[in-house]
Amino acid sequence: MQKNSKSHPNPEIEDKNVVFPRDMQDIEIPKIPKEVIGTLKSRKKHLCIKREGEESTPACNQASVPGMVTQRSCVYGGARVVLMPITDAIHLVHGPLGCASCTWDIRGSRSSGSELYRNGFSTDLQEKDIVFGGEKKLLETIIQLNQLFKPGAIFVYATCVVGLIGDDLKSVCRKASEITGSRVIPVQSEGFRSVNKSLGHQLACDALLEYLIGKEAPKKKNESQKIDNFPADYTEESPPKTNHHINILGEFNVAGDCWAIKPLLEKIGISIQAVITGDSRVEEIANAHLADLNLVQCQKSSRYLADSMEELYNIPQLRVNFFGVEETSKSLRAISSFFNDPEMIEAAENLIEFETNRIEDAIIPYRKRLTGKRVAVYVGGNKAWSLIRAFEELGMEVIMTGTQNGLPEDYRMIKETVRDGTLIVDDANAMELARLLEKYEPDLLVSGAKEKYLSLKMGVAFCDFNHDRISSFAGFEGFLNFAREVDRAVSSPVWKYAPHIKLTNLNGKMKVRSIKNSSSTKFSKEVAKVAEDS
Repeated sequence: MQKNSKSHPNPEIEDKNVVFPRDMQDIEIPKIPKEVIGTLKSRKKHLCIKREGEESTPACNQASVPGMVTQRSCVYGGARVVLMPITDAIHLVHGPLGCASCTWDIRGSRSSGSELYRNGFSTDLQEKDIVFGGEKKLLETIIQLNQLFKPGAIFVYATCVVGLIGDDLKSVCRKASEITGSRVIPVQSEGFRSVNKSLGHQLACDALLEYLIGKEAPKKKNESQKIDNFPADYTEESPPKTNHHINILGEFNVAGDCWAIKPLLEKIGISIQAVITGDSRVEEIANAHLADLNLVQCQKSSRYLADSMEELYNIPQLRVNFFGVEETSKSLRAISSFFNDPEMIEAAENLIEFETNRIEDAIIPYRKRLTGKRVAVYVGGNKAWSLIRAFEELGMEVIMTGTQNGLPEDYRMIKETVRDGTLIVDDANAMELARLLEKYEPDLLVSGAKEKYLSLKMGVAFCDFNHDRISSFAGFEGFLNFAREVDRAVSSPVWKYAPHIKLTNLNGKMKVRSIKNSSSTKFSKEVAKVAEDS
């Protein structure tokens, strides 16, 4: 890269190693003060550093500051990501087409059967529907979809527009269910109902509890009606109840995570009643009330559901974490201890010993290269603390963690998990995140697709742990995949040659360090060496 022939107007910052692109010469970027980072006064309480004996939890669950360009999703988006992985269901968005398109196939969940859930459906409300109402259009759409696809259920999501014009979603779904004989389930997920999409998780769980779990399939009008003494917990395919049936709540089979967890449970004698909702079928979830234990994997989206099922069906719950060797081992031991079965306890210990020994040698080269590297985590609620031990097992240091939609209980868990001096962030916008990356200089950012290119442009390695990843990270084998992905990101030689964008310097101007020693031959050799080591 050659230096711009035009010198910078400020001679005090002339530097032959600094490049000033013409379109950036006069951009003013505020300096970073001594506090966490420079940001709006109202945002400072959303960033804190954990210190022993102090509160050390940021303000959260509040409306985003206008103009800060938050990366949050809405209540409707929160409901959609919880229910979308139900594979044999239709997910119909009652609202403008944009609401359906921006959430189409966003979960990254995989299916071992039907792919129906990956189709996008919308009533595509127009101006005429806004004026005269969209109930008739919705009913016609449901009937037509049922005729075309014969789904296990049709979930109908309310959007902001529907809430404003007052369409009666429940009555339309009830009428459609009578006409079609199918489960038509309303989800009252108007996006404006809360500043936090976590309410959408709860509304999705409410829909499952009210219309699906423990409920009989509906009958058409011309079919025989339900007899008075019908068992309350009857479903058409109710399996016999055993002592070792469990549900996994909050597991969405992103990149096949569920397929890594199921074999571990089956090897110690556990039968899985239902997964809510990864790679699940409608009737499996309908029978979820027959399980003896609920395993809560994603506590943010499913803690409410577990509490409700404990109250309604007397099903106890157990919080688990299948990310990392240590946490997976703890979870297997906790499950076997719950059932108090000596054979299961022995099987769990044997499995843990076998799997730990199997992957230990494979982890050593990754741990050697990653030890001492610094990590920033900015993900969903439970991952903000559940990943920390996994990184520590690789010898890495988590210097920052945070979430966009965290609740007070999420940040309490984070505080209990992280070490003193760790930065805790709530609902950071793009500029705040860029300043955090510049000031704290992590070697790796773990986040989602929206933060990916910001990280790469800042010269920071990136690893996706949200919906767009393609490798399973759950269980013992998943931890090996995780170590491999992290090592590939951090140890890539590209970071020696990538320009590092600096937001500030002594005079508050943007600068870009030039690239040195960017010989393509040398670069190719180093890439080949890393590939060979991996």
